[in-house]
Amino acid sequence: MKPILKLYRGYANDQELIVFGHVFTPNSVNDYEFEKKRFKNARSIIKMFRVKTIANTAVYLKHNDKKIHTKTLKDGYFKFCIPLDKTIDAGWKNYTVGATYGNEVIEEKGSYIKPFEGNLGFISDIDDTFLVSHTDNFFKKLYILLWKNVNNRKVFEGVVPFYQALSNEGRDSKEEQNTFFYVSSSEWNLYNFIVKFTKIQQLPRAVMLLKDIKTSLTDFLATGRGNHNHKFEKIKHILEFYPRLKYTLLGDDSQQDPYLYENICKIFPLTVKAVYIRQTGKAKKQKVEDTLTNIASISIAVCYFKDSDEAIAHAKKTGLIS
Repeated sequence: MKPILKLYRGYANDQELIVFGHVFTPNSVNDYEFEKKRFKNARSIIKMFRVKTIANTAVYLKHNDKKIHTKTLKDGYFKFCIPLDKTIDAGWKNYTVGATYGNEVIEEKGSYIKPFEGNLGFISDIDDTFLVSHTDNFFKKLYILLWKNVNNRKVFEGVVPFYQALSNEGRDSKEEQNTFFYVSSSEWNLYNFIVKFTKIQQLPRAVMLLKDIKTSLTDFLATGRGNHNHKFEKIKHILEFYPRLKYTLLGDDSQQDPYLYENICKIFPLTVKAVYIRQTGKAKKQKVEDTLTNIASISIAVCYFKDSDEAIAHAKKTGLIS
């Protein structure tokens, strides 16, 4: 049987193209049934964390009439960082990657973005920033993940028009939108689910940078938890990759977003334009308020909000959206 090749959304600037994905052993990795209910949905979710990857598999990228070859890492992950000698037009583009395993060859098409001309970029967390997840309550989070299918999962009220306004700000054409990145401690196992959820909810199409793939039931029980330093490194990379954009960072107070964003702001005080933190509990957290006050002291706009309407009003007041 042929291996399964999973591609993720990549991104490019004037100098470099970056695309990436995983290679899995043949199984039902692509047959998740996100619209099933209760036990069937739980089974599909658990199956996502019982995948088996293939290390050291030969993969190639087709680019500019050439095949560029590499191999997967120990966890089946591959990444192409390709210098560009020709200018790429802005917008979403397709790319093709193939994998060779024994005598079997498979090719898949993915997509990547080169941002349209403009000066705004947006980096958002996922869980409890726009997707209601209850990450601060382990049992409630687990219940929702297993028993609520993709159609029954909820976004916070008002978050969709807020994100759409940010995406469309300064754009006259629906074809042109500001670039969004979703950077999360959710693992790559949940990529298909997140893509489908954001499409159903009409959230901006985004490049996703997630946590390392997990391959066991034990890993599933720890999904989204543990060290969040990978988010800092990924956000730092984005800001360095697109240094001319002015960024808005969107997160929540359930985990480490305020403190990660504070560190990013200290390193990139001229690059970060604003920080938005959603209040997930009944009351604001003093440590978070102190952190945002410190960010504001270096002339970066901050908003600690309970309802998305507060964030929209703040964004209008500060000129982030018109």
